[in-house]
Amino acid sequence: MKKIRIPGWLKRVGLYLAVLGPGLITASADNDAPGIATYSMAGSTYGYQFLSIILIVTIGEVVIQEMAARMGVVTGKGTADLIRERFGVKITAFAMLALLLANLGTTVAQFAGIAASAELFGISRYIAAPVAAIVVSLAVLRGSYKYIEKILLILSLSAISYVITVILIRPPWEEVLRATLVPQFELEPNFIIAVLATIGTTITPWGIFYLQASVADKGLAVSDYKYTRLDVTFGATWGNIISAFIVISTAATLFVHGIAVESAEQAAMVLEPLAGSWAKILFSAGLLGASLLAVAVLPLSTTYAVCEAFGFERGLNRKFNEAPVFYFMYIGIIAISVLIVLIPGIPLFPIMWLSQTLNAVLLPVLLVLVLKLTNNDQLMGDWKNKRFQNILAVGLTVFISLVTLALLVTSLMGMSPIF
Repeated sequence: MKKIRIPGWLKRVGLYLAVLGPGLITASADNDAPGIATYSMAGSTYGYQFLSIILIVTIGEVVIQEMAARMGVVTGKGTADLIRERFGVKITAFAMLALLLANLGTTVAQFAGIAASAELFGISRYIAAPVAAIVVSLAVLRGSYKYIEKILLILSLSAISYVITVILIRPPWEEVLRATLVPQFELEPNFIIAVLATIGTTITPWGIFYLQASVADKGLAVSDYKYTRLDVTFGATWGNIISAFIVISTAATLFVHGIAVESAEQAAMVLEPLAGSWAKILFSAGLLGASLLAVAVLPLSTTYAVCEAFGFERGLNRKFNEAPVFYFMYIGIIAISVLIVLIPGIPLFPIMWLSQTLNAVLLPVLLVLVLKLTNNDQLMGDWKNKRFQNILAVGLTVFISLVTLALLVTSLMGMSPIF
């Protein structure tokens, strides 16, 4: 029987599809509820100014996520595991505390997104948040990793509605291009908070831990690295293209009319050119899908990291009695997040934005550790960082630190933010 010869390019596509997942999921989860809230608020408040920030952040995200993926492929271990091995218990405990605080805040924001989307449908948060928590927990804990990954990839497509909206409204593309290529920065607390939130919702501490743990969990070899790198690069680029379209759509529909987004109802107005009276439903569906995607990813990121750091068994492919700490922590993070969202009168949309600011403030601590790991000759060998990667990563770390310092200085000068 004659063998069918498969073209080389088709084999390469097949190999890419086989490793596709961690990079795309991590980047797509950045466009979650707090991500949508952050970009909507930034675009409606400052117009197209934040497109240049997104461009800078995209480069930074590709560099940082590639470093994490490379460590996962070369070492077969997660970030937390390597931090414990190389830096000792004290630094590991500090890093895990920072990660736990950032991830808990962001998980709360995800449930705030679920609650906000449900309320647009006329469903009480006291029903929506607990039901979502139960459904997501059961789906994650009872399914295999590969099955859950496919579901998350499908959910990540919900943000395409913003691309269609921008095509329909036809924004001034010359102005969009100029704002993207010419950065503008305002030394004012609200603007600085918005910059930090944009960074924090894109280059997330949890994203680094989750991506590397996912790569290691898939058992990818060094020979798969070029496809993993493609996954990470494509995922980060695609995720930030969506982010840019959210900014463009809010700037073109709300900023021009002097409307700054402060609630889910106002954010939903952006999609009226596409959906008309169905805008609320479309926005709610997108917000809900993005929130569910991140609710499944975020607690996993935390539990992966903490269990790795302190030597506990972890992984969705392990049974409950094999990894009790992993599963108890996952359930605990979700339960605490839901309880916070159910506090009467707690504002939902501001929670989403401010949670991302905390991510950015804590990010430099992790970036310093990741840089030291990826430059370790013994650990990485020939796969350690190149000079240009170090320049970009160090530059990003310094930039975030300076922005955080600027926020502190302006706050001390009495220029208090309104958010």
